[in-house]
Amino acid sequence: MHITDILRGDSPTFSFEFFPPKTPAAAELLYQTIRDLESYTPHFISVTYGAGGSTRDLTHDLVERIQHTTKLDPIPHLTCVCHNEEEVETILLRYARSAIGNVLALGGDRPRDIPYDKSRDSFQHAVDLVKFIRRFNESGAHPDRRGFGIGVAGFPEGHPSTPNRLVEMDHLKAKVDAGADYMVTQLFFDNRDFLDFRERCALAGIHIPIIAGIMPITSMSGFKRIAELAGGARFPARLLRALQRCENDPEGVRRVGVHFALEQCHDLLDNKVAGIHFYTLNRSDATRVIFDSLGIPRRQGARVLAVQSSDEVRKRLAN
Repeated sequence: MHITDILRGDSPTFSFEFFPPKTPAAAELLYQTIRDLESYTPHFISVTYGAGGSTRDLTHDLVERIQHTTKLDPIPHLTCVCHNEEEVETILLRYARSAIGNVLALGGDRPRDIPYDKSRDSFQHAVDLVKFIRRFNESGAHPDRRGFGIGVAGFPEGHPSTPNRLVEMDHLKAKVDAGADYMVTQLFFDNRDFLDFRERCALAGIHIPIIAGIMPITSMSGFKRIAELAGGARFPARLLRALQRCENDPEGVRRVGVHFALEQCHDLLDNKVAGIHFYTLNRSDATRVIFDSLGIPRRQGARVLAVQSSDEVRKRLAN
């Protein structure tokens, strides 16, 4: 389903992200995790993309398997790293033949385990990849006359490689002008960062839906990993204080992390967020707890979700 159909209407979307497995056995385990979440009928799930080709074939296979054997809408990531135009066109043709409706076009992380020369990439920046996908759409090769829905990344706390926030917004506006249909943000822990970012987007003339990225903290090791993956995430003092109180109690850490993420989601819904995208780290338990606590009804049939208002959710929790 095209993203413009998924995001149609006033109700927010709910979605999950998974990272690519490194072995066929891990791919099978991840597939079962995804099937566990299928009953929650998210609006879509995204599958990330390994740098340097280490997991790319597994990613392609997993995306197609999800498309053909579940009721879920998979959105594969595409990155600029270690790719030329011919390779990306081959991938797009493969996804088009499988009726994949959307992709997420990203700059991508530098590979750590192989020699890498960025100058050899056909796409130096995400905007170049967006333009290429748009040209592919115009070729008519996709079964949907609109072609792929194109997503891009947003960074509420600022892009780590662009400290000048005015220049950063210019880059984001260029991606939107090149053909982006929606945006998914990097994870954040202070909703004020997201709300300010959303307002600055509007001031810059960026009016595509902005989906908020949320990652529940479920362990102290995961907490430290988040700080590394996010390239310098800001953790509010009240979150740090709560984690320090129970850092030697794994179950306590999990409860604090899930509760904090749940509070973020309530506040985002109150502020009419376009959607919430959960970074699952390939585990479904924390996401299921949050879903159940929000009172999000399971969608019957396939593609429409009637989300309760935050007032209704709070009444349910109070009873």
